[in-house]
Amino acid sequence: MSGLEIVQRYYQCFNDQDWPGMLALLHPNIRHEANQGEAQIGIEAFRAFLNHMDECYAEKLSDFTYFTEPSGRRVAVEFTVTGVYKKTDGDLPAAHGQTYVLPVGAFLELADDKIVRVTNYYNLPLWIKKVEKLKS
Repeated sequence: MSGLEIVQRYYQCFNDQDWPGMLALLHPNIRHEANQGEAQIGIEAFRAFLNHMDECYAEKLSDFTYFTEPSGRRVAVEFTVTGVYKKTDGDLPAAHGQTYVLPVGAFLELADDKIVRVTNYYNLPLWIKKVEKLKS
């Protein structure tokens, strides 16, 4: 598979909630740079992140636009996340089943047919505003 195909498969696995499939596409020393906070390194840290996200959110991704550079080692993706906030996440606003739609940008790097870096960006203050507006 090309780098683009690996990234497309990664996001298909996300939408299918195929966590083992997602993890199989990652390098053992995956560098995960979430929108907020420090980078996490390794499959186990990524697995813990997926479990936490699955517990707090139900999300589907759509409207993908992929950008690659000539070597295929780096792929940028723009997409829309549509979600349900299921369980309060840390010190974020209280969850009451609020729904949200939010644009996201991601940057992925590949080596040896594995994803070695995932960096995600979204507007957290906008997400907070959306879920606070929808409080019961």
